Order: sequence, then C-alpha cells, then structure tokens
Amino acid sequence: MCGIAGFIRRDPADGSEAPHQIVDGDRTLVRAMCDRIRHRGPDDEGLYSGAGGTIGMRRLAIIDLVTGHQPMSNEDATLWTVFNGEIYNYQSLRQDLIGRGHRFQTNSDTETLLHLWEQEALAGFTRLRGMFAYALWDTARRELILVRDRFGKKPLYYAERPEGLYFASELKCLLETNIPLEMDQQALRLYFQFGYVPDPWCAYSGVRKLPPGGWLRYRNGNLSEGRYWKLPEPAGAEVPAGMNEADTVRRLRETFDESVRLRLISDVPLGAFLSGGIDSSSVVASMALQTGAPVKTFSIGFEEAAFNELEWARRVAQRYGTEHHELVVRPDAVELTERLVDHFDEPFADSSAIPTFLVSELAARHVKVALTGDGGDELFAGYDSFFATQRQRWLDRIPRWVRRGVGTIADALPYSAYGKNYLRLVSRQTALARYFEHSIASYYLRRALLAPEWMFPADTAFWSQTFAGDLSSADILSAAIYFEATAKLSGDMLVKVDRMSMANSLEVRCPLLDQELAELAMRIPYTWKMRNGRGKDILIRALGDRLPLELLNRPKQGFGVPLELWMRGPLRDFLHDHLLSPAFLSRGMISADRMRNVIEEHDSGRRNNYGILWMLVMLALWLRPRQTGSPHNTTAAVF
Repeated sequence: MCGIAGFIRRDPADGSEAPHQIVDGDRTLVRAMCDRIRHRGPDDEGLYSGAGGTIGMRRLAIIDLVTGHQPMSNEDATLWTVFNGEIYNYQSLRQDLIGRGHRFQTNSDTETLLHLWEQEALAGFTRLRGMFAYALWDTARRELILVRDRFGKKPLYYAERPEGLYFASELKCLLETNIPLEMDQQALRLYFQFGYVPDPWCAYSGVRKLPPGGWLRYRNGNLSEGRYWKLPEPAGAEVPAGMNEADTVRRLRETFDESVRLRLISDVPLGAFLSGGIDSSSVVASMALQTGAPVKTFSIGFEEAAFNELEWARRVAQRYGTEHHELVVRPDAVELTERLVDHFDEPFADSSAIPTFLVSELAARHVKVALTGDGGDELFAGYDSFFATQRQRWLDRIPRWVRRGVGTIADALPYSAYGKNYLRLVSRQTALARYFEHSIASYYLRRALLAPEWMFPADTAFWSQTFAGDLSSADILSAAIYFEATAKLSGDMLVKVDRMSMANSLEVRCPLLDQELAELAMRIPYTWKMRNGRGKDILIRALGDRLPLELLNRPKQGFGVPLELWMRGPLRDFLHDHLLSPAFLSRGMISADRMRNVIEEHDSGRRNNYGILWMLVMLALWLRPRQTGSPHNTTAAVF
C-alpha cells in the first residue's frame, strides 16, 4: 500500500528543451508532493526521473518487505511504475508470465504490473484482481498510463496543464504545484445534493478523479481515457433463465470464502473491523474458519444505547475466539473534524468518518492490514432506502397531470408545512427521480437554505443520465442498486474508508467488493435479496449458519453517529461558532436568516436537521483559507 504522485512534462513544440534540463526541478516538486502523503507510506520512499517524466511514491510495506522498493522497472529499465494497492492474484499471474519468458527480480505484486503491460497492454487490466491505482511511465515512448481499480477503492487525481500532466493519490499533493485552485461550482452543487463530490468531479476546477475501472493515456500533450470494466447491469425482479437458488447459495458461499482467502495474503499482521452487522461478522467468521490463529478484531461503540453495537460484536468475537479490542466514542471525538477535513481535501459530510478514523487508529496499534464488510448493503440490497422505494411504487399509477398539480401545491405551501416534502415526493415524474429525493436533506430544506445558483434545476435529466446511464428506464430497484454500488460506493463509502484508514497508515481490504463476487451478486434478482422483511436475504442464506441466530433476526443498524443528540448538547457551541460565523455567512451561499431558523429548529427538537447541519459544518471548515505548505505553489487557493 502506498501513496503515489508524479509529473510528466509536455514536450516543447519546437523541441528546444531537452528532457535532462528539467529533471532536477521536477524531482524537487514530486518529492514535495510525496511528502504530503507520508501517512500513506511511512516505511519507504522512492523517486525516478527520466525522459521528461518524474514519478514518486511513499510505501506502506505489506508484501515483499525486502525487495519491494519502488519505483520499479522492467529488465531494460524502459518501463517504470509506482503502485498503490494490492494485487491478490499476482502469484498466478507471475507464474503465467514466467512461462511466457518474463524474468522477475523481486517477489512483489508490483513487478507483475510491468510484465503484464509488456505482454498484454490494456487488455491486461482485466486480469487484475485487487485494489489499485498505479502509473506506468514508458521512457522509450514517453507515454504515461494511469489505472484505477474497478470500484475505486484507491484514489487517483490528475490535472492536465499546458506544461504537462500531474497525478497523485490525494488532492493535497497538487497544492505543491502551480495549478490554480478555484472552486468548481458544479462539484459543490453535487455536494449539496449528496454530501460528497462524486467521480469524476473534484472540488477544484481543472482537477479530476480517474473513474473506477478506468485508464488514462498521456503522450506529448495528448490525453485519452477509457474503461476496462463497468459493473454489470443488475438483474431485475425475474429470475434469470437457468439460475437455481440452491446452486446460487452454494456459489455465493464458495466465492465469498475465496474472496476472503485471497485477502489474507500478507507479510505483516492483519485483523478485521467487526461492527456486529451481517457483513463484517461474516468476514470475521470466514477468516476464523480459514486461519489457524485467533483473528484480531476491532470494534467501536457509543455511550448512547441506540447507536451501540458492541454487544453484537462481542457475541461474534466470543463465538470465534478472536483477540478482540473495543473503543467507546464520546462527543469530544468531534474535535477530530478539522483533521478529517484535511485528510479528505474536499468537503465530505459522512459523519461515520469519525468512528472509521477511530477504529482505524485502534487497529493500527496492533496490525497493518484490516478486512472490512464494506459493499454488502450495496450489492445485496441491504439499505432501508430500497424498501422505501419499493413501498412507493404505487405512486407510478398517478397520472402526470395530477403530479404536476401536487407539485404546484407543495411549492406554494409554507416551508414548515406538514407533509410538504411528501407532496414533493409524489410530484416527481419518474421513480428514479423519487429515489434521488433520498438525499442528505430534503429538497425544500436545501432550497430554503441555499442561494438559487447552488441548486440543480428541479426537473433536470442530469441525475438519470449521469448516475443511472442506460438503466434510467430500467426497473427502479435495479437502477437504485446500481447507483448505490457505483456512484455512491466510490464517492462516499470507499473514500471514507481509504482516507481514514490511510490517515493511520493502515491498509483496509474489502472482500465483498471482489469483482467475482460482485458480478455474481449482480446476476441475482433483487427478489432473492429483499425477502422475508429484510435485505441481503440470500447472503444470509449462504452465510447465516456461521453467525449467532439473534444477530440475524435483529433490525438493521447502520454505522451511525449520535450527532442529533450531540448537536443539542456538547456540540452546540461548535455548531453555532462555525455556521453562524460572519466568514461563512458572508460568502452568500447560505441564507443567514434561514440558517438561524434551521439551527433553532434542531436545538428545540422540532426537527432533526443534523444531516444538513453537519454537511454545512464540513463545508465551512473546508472553505477556510489554508496554506499550501510549499513555495512551489505560488497561486493561492480560491474558495
């Protein structure tokens, strides 16, 4: 696991500037970029310059501790790579490549990437099973290739400028460059809708994220992009021809265990996050059944009983005799928020980042690798929003002219009118549009708070075209599952896990997001997933016998934080200080009077506004002026 960065200089049109003339300055720049992400790789560092390109890395040593130094080259040193991630099937790929005549100098998975590119070029990406973001610099062709894993577990930013192309694992690296950092209004509008900035947007204009399953080629100022993988279109309600449920249950169990087994490869101690839910408990059970030593498990709880899952985590830990560690999170943990903003680099409103950081910090005291249960709710329909969407299907029978009338009534009602948001939901013309009403805050609350230019048009086709693509006319539950397993997973859940774990120099692996398991999940009809009053029913059929019975029958409990209560108590001053500050309100993005009303509503308990209040607190913290930290960037960030 690493952090990577680099700068590929564009060749002058007249050929007057030789590559060797610019290497020294570029080495200093890229070294400074890598220093920004020391937390991602405290064990080692490396740099290579040649043919007008400079690439660098910070390494967290997990596999091949002795000979795995990067950057790494092929035999004749014409091809170089820096790599962030793990390739779980690298040993079988290695044997295949050796059989084809390639010679290996190390035992690392990194070297496999070089020889696979020599052998198969772009086609080789489809053979990789793992999480990764890496760069290949071909000095002979003066060509850069960037690649990102299928789900976007590992981040990769890039910026194309007249002088060349910059890339990095984290946005903060680009603060070391001369890239103008101006706020991207489209990205911020998306943030107000979702609470995160989805791929490929970035909070700064001119900077983009390489999409999951994507590649980029840069050669002498010419940039091209493509996709080597997309999540298959999910099955609908009908059972596909030839699919048998008993066989599917068996295949799920086998594929799940294989996915866990692949992620046990490590030359350093590893463990697992254990929340007490179905997904993380199933991962721990599979680990325990496939290893001889007790699994090291790590859990987070809260003093507030409604948010505390420690009891359930303990039951799983006791059943499998794990070496169990716990931590109770208290309101003073929110003092972490300023640090969290710096790690995310963009506004990010998922409050479960707080316990994710703390459980990563706890685990990092004992291990360097942890497995998690992330991905189960997205792939196997575990979210309550799926059931809400199913219950709302009767709305499709309402004539469009009636919907328009309901929308007019909803718009005319006072902001505080009871049922206003429900009428808005009824008025939506498509089921997919209704699904996007499941936002971090209601439409009318956002419209009351935000200046008009920060709202997307109410009836835009943007949502379906961007986040559902060809599925915009498909069954609504299929489209919703696809959105959660693509845009939201890569933009929210995996960003949270990557930044919070790497902030603690901890590698996190997600067995449920193995592509073999994910592709199998997409072939399963959602009627097998949403059944018996619960989501993930078929996954429970496949793995439930390994878990305590009482855990299987309890209501779903997310990895939530009691911010609603904390904001009315110990965090009240924190909230007021940031959201009512002249510096924040003077930007004109938020209505000052409405902001005071929304805070007062929450203080009094009349409404639970914690979601949008937290989103705005994180935005206010991100908007504060900050230093670039380096003389390389002489352009101040424009917020």
